[in-house]
Amino acid sequence: MPDVAIVGAGFIGLASAASLMRDGHRVTLFDPSGIGQGASFGNAGTFAHYACIPVNNPSVFRDLPRFLLSRTSPFRLRWRYLPQLAPWLVRFLIDSLPRRYEASVGALAALLAHAQDGYAPLLADAELARFVRPRECLYLYSNATSFDAARPALDLRKRFGVAFDVLGGDDIRGLEPSLAPIFERGVLFGDSWHFSDPHAFLQTLYERLTAQGLTLEHSTVSAVQPADEGASVTVGGIARRFSHVVIATGAHSARFARQCGDAVPLDTERGYHVRYPGAQQLISRPVGWAERGFYMTPMSDGLRVAGTVELGGFSATRNRSLLDLLTFSSKRALPALSALDTPDRSWLGFRPTLPDGVPVLGRSRASERVIYAFGHQHLGVTLAGVSGRIVADLVARRAPLLDLAPYAPTRFRISPSARQRQQVHVF
Repeated sequence: MPDVAIVGAGFIGLASAASLMRDGHRVTLFDPSGIGQGASFGNAGTFAHYACIPVNNPSVFRDLPRFLLSRTSPFRLRWRYLPQLAPWLVRFLIDSLPRRYEASVGALAALLAHAQDGYAPLLADAELARFVRPRECLYLYSNATSFDAARPALDLRKRFGVAFDVLGGDDIRGLEPSLAPIFERGVLFGDSWHFSDPHAFLQTLYERLTAQGLTLEHSTVSAVQPADEGASVTVGGIARRFSHVVIATGAHSARFARQCGDAVPLDTERGYHVRYPGAQQLISRPVGWAERGFYMTPMSDGLRVAGTVELGGFSATRNRSLLDLLTFSSKRALPALSALDTPDRSWLGFRPTLPDGVPVLGRSRASERVIYAFGHQHLGVTLAGVSGRIVADLVARRAPLLDLAPYAPTRFRISPSARQRQQVHVF
C-alpha cells in the first residue's frame, strides 16, 4: 500500500494514523515536539459529544462588552495583536449572525453524531479503553439569569438531538457534595466520558501503532507541495515524496494550506490549565462553570482546571490574570481546594480557531493528495476518531460518512459582491 505522511502527532494526527493503518497504509508522522504535545497535552480531556454550540453565536453582540471589561471574564484580547486579528474578527462577527451560526451548529452536530462510533475501533483495545472514565459531564450556572440566557442554546442543542437533564441546586449537591452551594442551575449531559490521562492515552496509542509499523520523525516540516501522483513534505531542505500528505498540525496548519492554494482564516485561542495534585477525589466527573468558562476534570495525576480564551497569537508569555482566575474560580467552586497549596503546574497551549467554529476536513484546492484535518478548536479530543476515519476514507476514495461541504477549506472564499454585502451588513 502507499506511504502516507501526517504532519502533526496530536489527537487528530494519531487517530488518522490509526485509521489509515487499519486500511493497510504505511504511515510516517512528523512532529518536532513528539507525541501529544500542544493543545493535545493540556485539554480538559472530555468527550464532549454535546458541544455543538460554537463560540461564534448571536450572544457575542450582547456579551462582548462584559467579556472585555469584567475581571472575572474568561476572555482576554491582547490589544497589540488586534491589527493582525482584525480580519479574523470581522469574519467571526459575520459568522455570529443567526443564519450562519445555525449552519455551524448543524455542521458540528452532524460530526458529533459520529464521534462515539469514530472512537469505537480505538476503544476496542483494552489497553486504550482503560483510560476512559464513563461519567456524565455537569455544567453549572451560578444564577438563574445566566441559565435563562443560555436557554436558547440549550433548546438548539435539543433540536439537534443532544439529550440532557436540567438540575436544581439540591440535585447538584446530591451529585457532587464537595461543590460550594453557589450554583442554582445545572445541566447534566448523558453518555459523555473523559480521559483519566489524555497524554498517556496518546502515548499508549502511539506505542500500539509503532508495533504495527508506524514511524515518527521528530522533524520540522517547512513545506508541503503537491506533486505528480502524490505530494511532498520538505524536511531539512529535502523534499520527500509520499502518496498523500495529511495536514493535522492544529493551530500551525494555515501556512501549509496556503502553500497548497487555500487561504484559511485560522488563528489561535490561547488556552490555559492549572493542576492540583492529589485533589481528583473531590469530584467524580468533569464539572464546568459556564460563567467562568472552564472545566474541572478529575484525572489520574490530580484535578485539572482547564479553559478560558485569549486571542493573542503564538506569544509564549502567559497571562497571569487568567491563571489567577482559574485558581480563584476553582477554589470558589470547590472550597476544599483552599486548604491546599497553590496549583503545582500551569500550562499554556494554542488551540486552532476558525471564525465559524467548524473544522476543516477535506482535500486541498491544489491536489486531492493533500488532505486537511485541522481547526477543531475545543473539540479535537472529541472529534479525533471520526476525523481520522474521514481522512482514511478520502485517501481510499471511499464515500465519507457525511457530506463534507460544510467543512471544506473553500467555504471561506467570498466573491467580491458578496464581500461588499457582508461588510455593509456588519458595519
